[in-house]
Amino acid sequence: MKAVLLIFSVLGTLFISGCSSTKSQLPSERDGVTTSSSDAALEKRSEAFARFATGISYEINEQSDRALQEFYQAALADPAHETLALELARRFLKKKEAEKAVEVLSRTAARPQASGSVFSSLARSYLAIGKTNLAVNASQTAIKKSPQLISGYQTLTEIFLQAGQTNEAIKLLNSAARPTNSDALFLINLGELYGNVFRAQPKGAEAVKQRGLDVLNRAAVMKPANPNIRQKLADNFAQLGDIKNAAEIYLQMLDEFREVPPMRDALREKLANLYLQSSDKTKASEQLEAIVRDSPTRYPEAWYYLGAFAYDAKNYAKAAEYFGRALIVNPELEQAYYELANVQITIDQPGEALKTLEKARAKFSNSFSVEFFTGLAFARLKNYPEALKHFSAAEMIGNTGQAKRLNHFFYFQLGATFERNHDYTQAEKYFNKCLELSPDFAEALNYLGFMWTDRGVNLEKAHALIEKAVKLEPKNAAFIDSLGWVLFKLNQHEPALEYLLKAVELSKEPDAAVYDHIGDVYRAMKQNEKAHEAWQKSLAIEPSEEVRKKLQANSSSL
Repeated sequence: MKAVLLIFSVLGTLFISGCSSTKSQLPSERDGVTTSSSDAALEKRSEAFARFATGISYEINEQSDRALQEFYQAALADPAHETLALELARRFLKKKEAEKAVEVLSRTAARPQASGSVFSSLARSYLAIGKTNLAVNASQTAIKKSPQLISGYQTLTEIFLQAGQTNEAIKLLNSAARPTNSDALFLINLGELYGNVFRAQPKGAEAVKQRGLDVLNRAAVMKPANPNIRQKLADNFAQLGDIKNAAEIYLQMLDEFREVPPMRDALREKLANLYLQSSDKTKASEQLEAIVRDSPTRYPEAWYYLGAFAYDAKNYAKAAEYFGRALIVNPELEQAYYELANVQITIDQPGEALKTLEKARAKFSNSFSVEFFTGLAFARLKNYPEALKHFSAAEMIGNTGQAKRLNHFFYFQLGATFERNHDYTQAEKYFNKCLELSPDFAEALNYLGFMWTDRGVNLEKAHALIEKAVKLEPKNAAFIDSLGWVLFKLNQHEPALEYLLKAVELSKEPDAAVYDHIGDVYRAMKQNEKAHEAWQKSLAIEPSEEVRKKLQANSSSL
């Protein structure tokens, strides 16, 4: 309200001065000059002033609609007052009453001395009611009258881009960039327009980007003092991909405004987003950590990104903490529920994951993510029928408009769950779907090959799949164990033993299954003592009734 009254107090001054000056210039009857036209003009100005004063009264009493109508009538009565016409146009456009904005501005623009600002606002108003040709003409007039007024270029550039005329937009901006006397703000806004054209990806987009950077660098040399202008300069550098210059300005401003929390936090947020854009996790983390330290509730996404970074670094406890904090600050941050659930599954807390997912299910509409992660949680609990139920629900959702979610990883999880539920036909079907989408997905190559090997079917195909997985990841102990196992099933005992012993060397922790396989190979090679030793190691790592029976049966052969 204070800002509005300030605007209209200025306008009121203009009205008063306008009326008094008009009166002093009126010809007198003693000069023998007719006064009828002058009287009519004075009457119109008087009406305008009265309407304006009534509007101010309504404005003070917070009757904004009635105030607007009085100001509107005042502008129609006296089109000479550009400031009033421009303010009314702004209000009418905001209220989506562009026709009235056009009516007011077109009267003001009819005056020979009308400024570029009037034509620029008129162009925007014409565009709002779909009169593009008139908007083009008004923009061109605005540019001709006021070449250093950016708004004319803004509207005309928008029109060209909407029409797919990027070459015309480039020519326009290049002409705006030629004068050497442009001020910093004009150049910064011009750089923003180059950025808009660049994002439209015309031919020669890199040249457009470079021209945009050139005008921004011209502005930077001027060292604008206004913080808002400097921040806009940095924003436009960032928009055109100049991370270095953008970050330099933000960091300078951060140092200056460190004791002004709103500005400080906004700058840190911009820096964090800039570093995220350039995949600089270290610098992004520095800014995000500072945000959550000094203003923990300002920017929930800061907690979210920190959680993602911690997860990538395999610091799962920290990731769970960060995702949890993100949800405390903003319970509407849907993706954070799924990321938290994923972490909880990873650290073998599927029960907690299900609680997290139930909260999401109660708050948001059913989604692929909630069904998929629920399936993963039940699979971790070894409740495979329930897991399959939720995976199937996720697949149905994916097939009704989210096909991208049905990727190789999804089909791998579905195949693995069917295998654990002993439905090998369905498992094979989904592993094959997975490999159709990602032929070099080593986990699926190994899993399907091992499944066939363990069941003693398709051994040649299994060998080919597992061998490909090992070539892709030659130091993966599980894959090398699978290769040794399939060679054993193919009666190639010596190479099988070689790979199995290599798997032991590569394993980060002793693996009961590998020693079990080694025992089987030694037994087939009639090296019963070594078989006995391998099975004992397997049992020491993980109790198994099957391995215990092998040991008992082998004891009689020692």
